[in-house]
Amino acid sequence: MNFLAHIYLSAEIDQIKIGNFIADSVKGKDYAHFPELVQVGIKLHRSIDSYTDQHPIVKISKRRLHPRYKHYDGVIIDILYDHFLAANWDDYLAIPLADYVQQFYQILERHYTMLPQKIQHMMPYMISDNWLYNYRSFEGIENVLIGMNKRTKLQSKMDLAIEDLHVNYEDLKQDFTTFFNDLIIHTGNALTQLNP
Repeated sequence: MNFLAHIYLSAEIDQIKIGNFIADSVKGKDYAHFPELVQVGIKLHRSIDSYTDQHPIVKISKRRLHPRYKHYDGVIIDILYDHFLAANWDDYLAIPLADYVQQFYQILERHYTMLPQKIQHMMPYMISDNWLYNYRSFEGIENVLIGMNKRTKLQSKMDLAIEDLHVNYEDLKQDFTTFFNDLIIHTGNALTQLNP
């Protein structure tokens, strides 16, 4: 899953959100240097990623893209799934997406000194371009995919995945909806174990 899903799955606890958000920038057992609830968020992120990678519906989604993108298929699915969460936000939470993401940006600003350097560098761009909110639109997702393609020195061809999103929209949306319901249950159970 990508940024928005990880934040949403953090039980509305600010420090768990921070941990879940920064987890990819925290290697191995370096999480031990963070406050306890941030550690919970990092461990939760890893649990979500492991569950996602093994889920049969996610594997179906990846197969829809694999012939064109090979080992980049999982990265693309993570991004496309965040689109479906953002585009159907009202199905999951009462607070409007625009308000939710602004509240999260404020959480990041309050905890800025705790963030890994990589995240500190990325954060101003994320906020100024309002990545999380813009996931909801085709244009927003296309911009993310173009940016990711540049990061792979144009090797991944991820910028073309907006075409696949259009072609496979209903199938991918159904994949996401089925999988995400399972992931919500998994995350609830994981949080109970990590933060009793």
